[in-house]
This record gives sequence, structure tokens and C-alpha cells, in this order.
Amino acid sequence: MTGKTVATINSTGRQAASFIRAASAVGWHVRAQIRNREGMVAEELAALPNVDLIEGDLEGPQRPALLNHLFAGAKIAFVNTVHWGDEVAIGRACADAAKRAGVAHYVYSSMPDHSTFGHDWKALPMWASKFAIENYVRQLGIPATFVYTGIYNNNFTSLPYPLFQMDLQPDGSFIWQAPFHPDDPLPWLDAEHDVGPALLQIFKMGPNHWKGQRVTLAFEKLTPLQCCARFERGVGRPVRYVHGPIAIKVQIPSGYREQLDILQETLGKNRAPYFGPDLEYPREGRSIWEGHRGIEEYAREAFPIEEYANGLRWMEEEGSATPSVAGSEFDDGESEADPRGSRPMTPAGRPMPMHVTGAYTPKSHPEGLDASFFVGSM
Repeated sequence: MTGKTVATINSTGRQAASFIRAASAVGWHVRAQIRNREGMVAEELAALPNVDLIEGDLEGPQRPALLNHLFAGAKIAFVNTVHWGDEVAIGRACADAAKRAGVAHYVYSSMPDHSTFGHDWKALPMWASKFAIENYVRQLGIPATFVYTGIYNNNFTSLPYPLFQMDLQPDGSFIWQAPFHPDDPLPWLDAEHDVGPALLQIFKMGPNHWKGQRVTLAFEKLTPLQCCARFERGVGRPVRYVHGPIAIKVQIPSGYREQLDILQETLGKNRAPYFGPDLEYPREGRSIWEGHRGIEEYAREAFPIEEYANGLRWMEEEGSATPSVAGSEFDDGESEADPRGSRPMTPAGRPMPMHVTGAYTPKSHPEGLDASFFVGSM
């Protein structure tokens, strides 16, 4: 499939950016829609070979022309809608444009609607919109595959964000408080590391193999207690799970509070399975991509650098078991002078290698406050 042209939207998001890095690396031509060119991820994507950024907002009157341009000549597409504007209208418009352009394999990042499972579970609103788009794509008859992503390892932060705050304690330990039952398994995914290679393999296997299927992108099945135990081994500090309500300590995006309230009821109180009762994981994800990064490896290798990019310095404390970035695979030995002038710095005082900057975008970035940051693929 060398030379294939692929279209993506919301291309600075974790899923799309991960895929674009992988597609660019194997020589595919990527036409990537972005809202604007501001931010570190947009700058990184602009510097990748074979990537054309198409700037424009999918909410306004320019949407039909923008999408026609985006999909023209593209035979494959990866579409992950988000809740900016009318998500369902945008999702339908993308599918319509892809069909007009003759896209031969359309991969849409969907999520379940728990109200459809017959257990009096409420639908999580930011997931139900994706499910509605999935149903529309099916009605159009496009050769399509639907990926369902697990909880991002990358959601964890010691910043006071709801649901996945790894709360740093005075004694140097961490506490994760969430409404998930301590013994209920959850699906986990390192979005930065694994979405791209997995999607690449799905596209290579082709639409006939995956036509109409729902594919789980989750590589570990861990209870909150198991997750904390692995995180503890990785970060080298005690990590304790507290089964409790979601703490809201910062201003959150419009509509996200309702999402959190229903998540707390449906997945917490009612203990509904994350993907619903039918989808299987992690065997399915591992059959597609065997090189996944688990939560322990993430906590050891990526979490401290993401935290450092957020302005935190706990990893520099005397006696910390967290490995230094200097001399690691993330330290490319470049001089401190960076002609681009905008790359983040490692704790060793060197520019972060361009091939990993997307994984360590500061969560204070405006897009880091989007709801898709907090849970899976909302």
C-alpha cells in the first residue's frame, strides 16, 4: 500500500496524530484536516514527510467544500469526530463526502450506546453521538470498520483534572480516585504509542477482512487495583486506588459534567462493562498489534516526561526511583539550540526528539482540556 493517500480529521488529536506519524513513516500520503496551525502537535505534523495539512473548521458553511477537498483522491480514511459543534452532523457530513469521493476503506472511531443493551443503563452522551454516526455510516454502505478504543494510559496526570488525576501526596505517593469498582476489569490503551500501528495494520489487512466489524483497540484488561499495582511498579512510588466519586476541581468543558455524572452511574454504580457485554478484548487488539505499551511501561517511560512537560518536578526529588530522561531513548543528544524554537525540553535540558513530542504535549494545551483527553475516545 506504499503511496496510498489517506484522509484524517481532527488531526492533532491523540488518535489521529498517532496514526499520521505511523502512516507518514511508511510513506503514505496523509491529507490531514486541522482547525488551525497553532500548537506543538500541529507544528510536528507539518514537519513530517508526506503530510499535507488542510486548515479549516468543520462547523461552518465552508464544511462541504473543505470535506470535498479533503477526501478527493483518498482511497482510505480514518475519522475520529469530537464534540466541537454538532458532532453527529459533522460525522454524517464526513461519511457523505467519503462516499462521494469513492473511499474504499473508511475507519471510524466509535463508542457504545449503553442504553441499547437492555439493562436500563443510561447512554453516555459523548459516546452515544459516536454510536449514532456509526449507524449512519452503516446505512450508507461504505466499506467501513469501527474501532472502539479503551481508556488512554495518557489520561493520567497529577494535575487536578477529573477522573484520572494521579494525586501526588505529601509523602511522594499517588492516589487515584475513581467510581469504577475495584474488581471490575477495564480496557487500557496507550493512545500515543499504539493507535497508529494498530490502524496501519487494519488498513493493510483491507476492508474485506474488517468490513462492518467493530474492533476493540485495547491491549490490557486490568481492574483499578491491578492498574495501580502496575503503575506503582513503573513509577517507583506507592500508588493507591480509592473507590469514590469523581472530584471536580477545575472548570470543565460544557457538557462534560453530564458525561461524568452518567459515567459515574452507568459504569460505576451499575457496573456496566465499558464496551458493553459483547465486545472482546484484549486478545483482539493484540492480534492486530503485538508491540503495545502497557501501563507499567507507560508509567516508567512516558508519564514522568509528560509530567515534566506540564511543569511538574516531582521526578527530580532526591531518592526518586523514576529513571532520568537523560541518556534514555528520549534523549537524542541534540544541542540545546533548536532552530524551530518551539520544541519542549527534556529534564536534561535538551530539545525533546521530534518523534516523541506528540506523546508529551502539555496537558495545559487548550486541546488537552477537550473531553477526549479525559476518557478514551469521547
